[in-house]
Amino acid sequence: MPPATAGYRTAMTSIDVGRPLSGDVIDLIIDDHRRFERLLRQLRDQNEDRDAVRRAFADVLIGHGEAEEELVYPVLRRKAKDVDKHDVEHGEEEHAEGNEALLKVLELKGTNSQAFTDAVEELSNLIAHHVAEEELTILGPARAEVSEKVRTDLGATWAARRNELIDSGCGDVENVRRIVAKAEREGKLDDSDEES
Repeated sequence: MPPATAGYRTAMTSIDVGRPLSGDVIDLIIDDHRRFERLLRQLRDQNEDRDAVRRAFADVLIGHGEAEEELVYPVLRRKAKDVDKHDVEHGEEEHAEGNEALLKVLELKGTNSQAFTDAVEELSNLIAHHVAEEELTILGPARAEVSEKVRTDLGATWAARRNELIDSGCGDVENVRRIVAKAEREGKLDDSDEES
């Protein structure tokens, strides 16, 4: 359990975005995955302040993913024999897809429309798929193949970067637009790869 938490407070709810400081990076990432699930449940709940929840979710998702790609994926790729270039690239593509779906949620004016419900459903489905796949193909092998010391050192580094990004408001719609545009330029959002 992270030693301290911070959150967004509104009249109706307190939103836990987490403030991990240290720990095994695998556990910290999985804790955030469970946080994504809780925040998405709140985002679907009409009794919540869904605008505050979507802003908090955006900060956590972007901070988590950016810190993961910057710091965690490169180390796990080097240290875990069962985490290869394809796994990392696929994880980055799924982050890009999730960020693109998040942008659609952020750009909607209100939170009580069918368009909002549909956008949240798409976001939820993409995040659920990514979380399951990442835990199986990257985090599972990394737990078995990367030393506890490396995972713990990486946990502190990742947590610090994640929290710094959240504190900077990394989920702001303009920043998410910039991240999605960069992913498009890098070919991470190639529609021809979609299976539907």
